[in-house]
Amino acid sequence: MKTRLIWVLLSAICFFSCDDNTGSIGMGMLEENEKITVKTTTYPVTTQSVISGPVFAKTNIGYLGRFSDPEFGYYEAGFLAQLNCTDSLQFPAVYNRETKTGHMTGDSILYAELILFYDKGGYFGDSLNTSHLSVYELNKTLEKKESHYTDIDPTQYFNPNDLLAEKAYTAVDLSVSESDRNSSSYSPHVRLRLPEELGNRIYRTNREHPEYYYHSDDFIENVLKGIYVKNDLGDGTVLYISEIDIRVYFPCFQLDSLGNIVKNSANRDSIYITNKSFISTKEVIQANQFTNSELLEERAKETDHTYIKSPAGLFTQVTLPIQDIADELKNDTLNYVNITFTNYAQNNTNQFSMSAPYELLLIREKEYKEFFEENKLPDDITSFVVRHSSSTNEYTYSNITRLVNTCISEKEAAKKAAGSSWNEAAWEEENKWDKVLLIPVKITSEYNSSTGYETFISVHHNLQPTYAKMKGGEKDILTLEVGYTHFLE
Repeated sequence: MKTRLIWVLLSAICFFSCDDNTGSIGMGMLEENEKITVKTTTYPVTTQSVISGPVFAKTNIGYLGRFSDPEFGYYEAGFLAQLNCTDSLQFPAVYNRETKTGHMTGDSILYAELILFYDKGGYFGDSLNTSHLSVYELNKTLEKKESHYTDIDPTQYFNPNDLLAEKAYTAVDLSVSESDRNSSSYSPHVRLRLPEELGNRIYRTNREHPEYYYHSDDFIENVLKGIYVKNDLGDGTVLYISEIDIRVYFPCFQLDSLGNIVKNSANRDSIYITNKSFISTKEVIQANQFTNSELLEERAKETDHTYIKSPAGLFTQVTLPIQDIADELKNDTLNYVNITFTNYAQNNTNQFSMSAPYELLLIREKEYKEFFEENKLPDDITSFVVRHSSSTNEYTYSNITRLVNTCISEKEAAKKAAGSSWNEAAWEEENKWDKVLLIPVKITSEYNSSTGYETFISVHHNLQPTYAKMKGGEKDILTLEVGYTHFLE
């Protein structure tokens, strides 16, 4: 009989809308004591803003700059980064005229520089705002075993006296012609000359201790632990640094196929300049640091709505009516559970207003830190990602039934295990069992055009400036829609 009930239920869901009027659909096919009805109901949902605090910041993007907003105040970004070397990297040998081996013109380098690359449009704010950055050498290793959050304290990793370079810059470099900036080969960047001592150190240790270059860990431990890049002047622009590159330049002879030095038109030795590059990659650590204005705390106290704000700003905490569902529908079967979060239209009076986060993660509060630290992906059980609808200003989670069932089952199992020592209130508080968070995220994915499916590769905290003011709080009580099947007595 149960098989017949399931078949009838699926038929009713597939071919008819789920409302109170569908209760008699297919009833004639069942025995009198097996009749079912398909219903919908709603439950109130409460929300509030919560300070995110520091967030896990595993990313290959370095955020740099300062931006002040009238609603949220300032936030400032800087980063610490390690540099990678290719395994067993070696500078070429000095050219030997007798054996015709080697390439370098002499046993020394020309200079070293740091280049901070970002994509075209890879910034937020005013493209012509003048900012100033400073670069310091790290004197302590960023440990891989540590989880680096956005409250990392750079002062624990560098000495203020170890300044490597500094420079004023704008996001759009007007010293480069417009035609060059618009060319496909141009990559926006900030270029800084590094001290001669650093370039020589890299070169000499490569000659004297090639074992330091066998692997990036050896290079980091023995040659260069990394750099700290901070904004120390300017307000209005944040760069999204996609590549950090230290280059050591040196001269080499142009040789022919027999190893002879090629002569130029003036009958002089032909020389070209090349370099060895040390870049930031996913194999080494990059840690972003953010500081926020106290205005963030004032926004969190507002009760007529809630906020989601990145980076490392505000989440919306949602209290789901799990216990009410468990009590009232304990003898029924949940078919679907839907919830929609609506954001107010953005105030665009500010020239550089932030937009609403495009991708939003809904996740159980008790699981969210582990989710990011362990690089998990949404499982559509206790974690879900949706994209913002700009036409309706909504984030819609169309079915979180498995989340509700998971929470109910978890509590039943805990109660059974505790026996006579069960303390419901204490357990609920400790486990935040009915609490979920709305968190702005960035998704990396692949789309298969032949199948039409998108595959998520990674989900990280959104560290770019975004925000949305959400309906909710004490002013607007949101609703959870539940569709369920009820077996008639």
